[in-house]
Amino acid sequence: MTRTGGRHQISSRTKIASIGAAVAIAAGVVVVTTNTGDQASADGVDISQFVDITTVQPNVKQVKKQGNASKGTFTVNCGVNENGHFNGDNFIAAPGVENGAEHLHDYVGNLSTNANSTNESLQAAGTTCKNGDKSTYFWPVIRIDTADEEEANQVDQKAKQAQEKQAAADVDAKKKGRPQLVCPDVASKLDEVPEELQPEVDKALDEVDQVTEEAEKKLPAAVDANAVDAQVVNPLLEKRKAILDRMTLALGRPGRQPIDFGALSRCSVKKPDEASPIGDGSENGEKPPVEADPADQPDDNNELPGNDGEIQRPLSAELTFRGSPVGKVTAMPKFLRILYGDAKVSINGTKNTRDSWTCSGFEDKVQIAKYVICPEGSKVKRIHDFPSCWDGKNTDSANHRTHIVFPDAATGKCADGFKAVPQLRTTLTYDIPRDVQLKGQYKVDSFPNEKHNPVSDHDDFANVMSQKIMNRLVNCVNSGKKCKE
Repeated sequence: MTRTGGRHQISSRTKIASIGAAVAIAAGVVVVTTNTGDQASADGVDISQFVDITTVQPNVKQVKKQGNASKGTFTVNCGVNENGHFNGDNFIAAPGVENGAEHLHDYVGNLSTNANSTNESLQAAGTTCKNGDKSTYFWPVIRIDTADEEEANQVDQKAKQAQEKQAAADVDAKKKGRPQLVCPDVASKLDEVPEELQPEVDKALDEVDQVTEEAEKKLPAAVDANAVDAQVVNPLLEKRKAILDRMTLALGRPGRQPIDFGALSRCSVKKPDEASPIGDGSENGEKPPVEADPADQPDDNNELPGNDGEIQRPLSAELTFRGSPVGKVTAMPKFLRILYGDAKVSINGTKNTRDSWTCSGFEDKVQIAKYVICPEGSKVKRIHDFPSCWDGKNTDSANHRTHIVFPDAATGKCADGFKAVPQLRTTLTYDIPRDVQLKGQYKVDSFPNEKHNPVSDHDDFANVMSQKIMNRLVNCVNSGKKCKE
């Protein structure tokens, strides 16, 4: 069983129970503790939330694919968080707020993701993805909580976490007050690229990213409009235009219509502390960090109040982008934010929740909104299918949902005004011992009010792929290939 490192201590409720018993004994009261089996050992999770999957009727319905469906898949290998990147932040829903999620997230992909992440910081960071994808993928951890004191695990990561936090703070401090370049996305404007032209288009998109990143580094700390135009924006315009003109010629060979990329050549400069309009890729902005209460921070075990127990790293975290059953997909714009599920069911209701839980061998038959008890030899799984109909303009929206929505469940079609982009499916597989499943001793981290309700399972994604990778993804999906990187 994989452990997270650090010293695992007695859970908070065990300590409270022990204190309560001691007080009762001191008062001359005899305390008898019984276990009727009606309540799960897991803190706050009722045993009725666990269901034997073999008793559930098949409920997974597949939309019938039409003849022009995009049937390919593109799977990114980003590991299973081997480096122990956890925090209680969510820069999409609660930017600038440390522990704004009040539960721990498991991260793969971008190495820098925290409460203060911006487009700029994500772009500058490293990644766990083998193909260089800098996107960030994160979901709440699963824990096993037996409420017993466990033996010490000698690997203490507290010092390492403090160093990582300080390093991130140093990076943020250096970048604070700097202007940023805001450039039109190119890959999302491309139609399907013929296979014979793919190498040329890949090279051009790579060059667009390179010259843009080089220009970003040349921005002065103080913004003088005339100087910036002369030194940065205009030279970049010429470079991007030259590259895109070559792409236009490549895609405009005999028999093919040329594409006008002129409007995509010019970038603008966002001044420090200047609000960004939704749709330019930096709408979350930089907000002043909220000072965190030490009592609400993770302890040596990455335990948060109400979210204790042993973190279970997934055996596998499969990140697969899929097509549309009714036609081709278009590229996602860079820095697009997408949410899956809803972490605040008690407040928002179930309109945004999804059935996430299943077992290996049952993926195409049963997915439910309760914790699963799997047959011997079968693994616990969480399957998260993200929205995939984009409004064609915005990378985020005020509620983080209206800019990208789900297709019609019956037909697979996007609503008028929306276009299909590759759909991300995150499949997380866990080795949860069957006796733990039967006793109701595993749980997903949640906001305190949710009490580990399995319906509150959720997932977050921000696209930081280079345009070259995104274009490769789209062409793989649209051409019906099964690509793995």
